[in-house]
Amino acid sequence: MDFLDTSLWLNVGAILALLVLSAFFSGSETALTASSRGKLRAQADKGSKGAETALHITEDSEKLIGSVLLGNNLVNILAAALATALFTRLFGDSGVALATLVMTLMVLIFAEVLPKTYAITSPETAASKVAGIIRLVIIVFAPVVSAVRVLVRAMLGLFGVKTDPDSAVLSYHEEIAGALALGHSEGTVQKEDRDRLLGALDLGHRTVEEIMLHRSQIETVSIDAPITEIIAQCVNSTHTRLPAWKDEPENIIGVIHSRDLMREVHRLVTESDGDYSAVAGLDLTSVAREPYFVPETTPLDEQMRQFLRLRRHFGLVIDEYGSLLGLITLEDILEEIVGEIEDEHDEDMPDPITRLDDGTIEIDGAMTIRDVNRAMDWSLPDEEANTVAGLVIHEAQMIPEAGQIFHFHGFRFVVQERSENRLTRLRIRAMQAGVITENNP
Repeated sequence: MDFLDTSLWLNVGAILALLVLSAFFSGSETALTASSRGKLRAQADKGSKGAETALHITEDSEKLIGSVLLGNNLVNILAAALATALFTRLFGDSGVALATLVMTLMVLIFAEVLPKTYAITSPETAASKVAGIIRLVIIVFAPVVSAVRVLVRAMLGLFGVKTDPDSAVLSYHEEIAGALALGHSEGTVQKEDRDRLLGALDLGHRTVEEIMLHRSQIETVSIDAPITEIIAQCVNSTHTRLPAWKDEPENIIGVIHSRDLMREVHRLVTESDGDYSAVAGLDLTSVAREPYFVPETTPLDEQMRQFLRLRRHFGLVIDEYGSLLGLITLEDILEEIVGEIEDEHDEDMPDPITRLDDGTIEIDGAMTIRDVNRAMDWSLPDEEANTVAGLVIHEAQMIPEAGQIFHFHGFRFVVQERSENRLTRLRIRAMQAGVITENNP
């Protein structure tokens, strides 16, 4: 064999060039799929054209992956074919097996592991560098990729698999939540920071009905009550705003702000030369502000925007029939992010969770699942119910009696007290995996 044969070295050079292209495609795929769009956006905002191009081509991940895989498979198959022809020429029939062995090692080391390892160490930097070339590859291979995409979807459709090209595999919410959970488990993110960030992210997925103060707990005033009693109630209340009703408690006609009331009282007393009896002529309808009603299904993030836009802090929650359900304040929404907010006028409230020695907690059945999860760092599901009592009733498919025990979602629930159809006290304990629990009575 003449080793000075030009065609032989051209063949070797073509194989090496194809391996370089394979390495480029493999590294580009890893860099573009592993890079953080948030970091790319930050680089693009600083003027990086490569990062901006990378953001653009990663918007359609199906087209990106299809083009890169097409290019990668094309060069790999061509390199293998040239290597087989070369080794067959050099070693005869045994060259096929030898070419398979050599090309497998070459592709594995130099076209897969090495470029992907480099790309994963700094994916955003690598993605910015290769984005321009990959964009051209996508344009060139677009017709073939589109045809393959149609063929693949048709084949999947035969098996009942529906694909949505516009849907992301993971939403940004799930991606951020997963990153926070991972950071917390690794100790790099504090529980309080995780709860605040997740609380802000969850506002769009929760409604005012979930966090409102129920109407049975609202402090109200009757507008027909003696004015001195109303003044005393407003002054001694821990709340600055009190709904005023007429004829029946659910017929709210206004909201009395203690500052407005005291301003009017001061005016009347001053004009009467200090005679406090002048407050008897106070017209509450002129003091009360117009009530602001909120639909129960309003998302919390939207309601917060409405509060800020309208410069309000207080809303009355109603259902689709206009019946009063409860009230919500701007502070209630903020507490979903930062936790309980207390000032010097708030009454000292006992801890709603009683912790027992065996790891069991005792709570009021009306306590929300979200509050329990936050306090105990648990993950009880809240898709079907807002309160712990509601979760027990949903899982049991009945209203349990006091003393009944249930096991679900990895927890043991004991109904301590029941009042009419409400579960007023519950005990909960997290169960260890593999523990056999007793049967419900």
